[in-house]
Amino acid sequence: MIRLMIVDDHPVVREGLRGMIDGHEGVTVVGEAGSGDEAVVRARDLTPDVVLMDLRMPGGDGVDATSRILAGQPGVRVIVLTTYETDQDIVRAVEAGAAGYLLKDTSRADLLGAIKAAARGETVLSPSVATRLVTRMRAPVIESLSPRETEVLSLVARGLTNAEIGRELFISETTVKTHLLRVFGKLGVSDRTAAVTTALKRGLL
Repeated sequence: MIRLMIVDDHPVVREGLRGMIDGHEGVTVVGEAGSGDEAVVRARDLTPDVVLMDLRMPGGDGVDATSRILAGQPGVRVIVLTTYETDQDIVRAVEAGAAGYLLKDTSRADLLGAIKAAARGETVLSPSVATRLVTRMRAPVIESLSPRETEVLSLVARGLTNAEIGRELFISETTVKTHLLRVFGKLGVSDRTAAVTTALKRGLL
């Protein structure tokens, strides 16, 4: 039997999940917790195989509770079960060590399947969450400008020529050009005007 613990700050949700899951397909609910802090204590006492973890709760949120549980019990598999699916929430949960991220509109069959998969060591994600993660990973990495490159580009934005920038910063005109070429490469542009415009849009200036 897979030993499951349910963590949610709403008693009616915990009761509903217990009714859906307990005793079905080799899963038994060994306990519940109503906050992140309580979940850490209860997990230590109950030694569950899998924890269904709500994300936003008073008394310590689900991400913090996940990292604290796994720090003491690395063999536990934590599945976040929430109504929230922002990129920030998903990434925080994954970085904390969550084995899964499901939404509360998940069907009982899918939820039971996810619990069993997590117990086997697999990662389980709602389809929309998986899409968000893939999209985030495929997004181009925006390189940051060095302090000197930012300084040079700021002077370009003020309308200074390369020679004037060189005198302002006490560097050669050739060095100014080198900095600008690096800026163009990082921003994916080919001229000074586009570099300034793009940097402003990205909040780099």
